[in-house]
Amino acid sequence: MLCTVSGVTQSTLSNIISGRNNSTTVSTIKKICDGLDISIIEFFNDELFQNLEQEIK
Repeated sequence: MLCTVSGVTQSTLSNIISGRNNSTTVSTIKKICDGLDISIIEFFNDELFQNLEQEIK
């Protein structure tokens, strides 16, 4: 299971997948990438992230 290999709790992964967590940290993403044996660059190199508007606060 991803939670086991990444060290991220099942509840955190569920919240990310369901959209209840919209402020995931880079640290958590890095752990997930490590568990999936991919780099952060590979993770973000997807059409999903290509056309995002940058949010200015």
